[in-house]
Amino acid sequence: MSFYEELVMRTQMNYSKYYSIYAAGKTPYILTDKASLPYGEQIELLTEWIKDADGILVGGASGLSAAGGGDFYYDDTPSYRRYFGKYAEKYGFKGAFAGMAHTFDTREEFWGYLATFLYTTQHAPIRLPYRDLDFLLKGKNFHILTTNQDTQFVKIYPEEIVSEIQGDHRFFQCSRSCCDDTWDAVKPVEEMIQAMGEKTSVPTERIPRCPHCGAEAFPWVRGYGNFLQGRKYEEQYQKVSDFLRENMDKKILFLELGVGRLTPMFIQEPFWNLTANLPRAKYVAVNQEYDFLPKEIEDKGMVICNDIARVLRDAAKILGSSAGKEQKNG
Repeated sequence: MSFYEELVMRTQMNYSKYYSIYAAGKTPYILTDKASLPYGEQIELLTEWIKDADGILVGGASGLSAAGGGDFYYDDTPSYRRYFGKYAEKYGFKGAFAGMAHTFDTREEFWGYLATFLYTTQHAPIRLPYRDLDFLLKGKNFHILTTNQDTQFVKIYPEEIVSEIQGDHRFFQCSRSCCDDTWDAVKPVEEMIQAMGEKTSVPTERIPRCPHCGAEAFPWVRGYGNFLQGRKYEEQYQKVSDFLRENMDKKILFLELGVGRLTPMFIQEPFWNLTANLPRAKYVAVNQEYDFLPKEIEDKGMVICNDIARVLRDAAKILGSSAGKEQKNG
């Protein structure tokens, strides 16, 4: 088991122990009582810490994609109607995950919905907050750790610097996990969408199957079924573990973006642990809903409780302005 996976395993035990607290949207950690800096000063400090860091580990979660318009997962938003309109009209679903939890009468219609879900994320454009984040990271030594499965990060960066520890919508696995294998889902999904047209079901022969045992395929993602924690899964954890081992003695910045209360064990709490234990580490979280900063790291971190898209855009403007001044003076 890799270094970072061990951290996650320990925090998962904590989550189970204090589940009622987490379920109430809280945390069992003792939080700082220090007043936050004014917003403008927070943005200035964020850009200073980015420039000063020798290494940056970005933890990108669902709030980051939601801030850029990927807000169709839990709510009946305009974007949900745009991508899933025919299912919303037929079933009254209020968000994409509502359809994923529905028991369809046929596998053909189930796959029609699932193909729509996968196609929407596979072909989504790179959202603006990701572009602003990319600007902030230009020229830096960094790694991306993400619980998002929507492929936004791998549309920007080579896979060797992205750790997708919750899976990826671009791959299928066997629903029975008969073997340690994943394969392309992009082309089969495109074929299902084309064959379905305006209907809500795919033809029976388009239902993807495991090339090894003939069982139905399934997306290689945690939360939808029997998530395969094999070779590809271990590779994701190894990448982030290697980055940490190479940079833990340097000035490292842990940048947490959009972690909710369902999955604090994958990014947030390991970041807290690492910030507390690495002498030159700093921590920044950007979250519109939760202002959680442990007292233990109150002098090494901050939480910017604001819209992620706004924060990244404002930081990019400041960093861009600063870079322009340096070039002019140079």
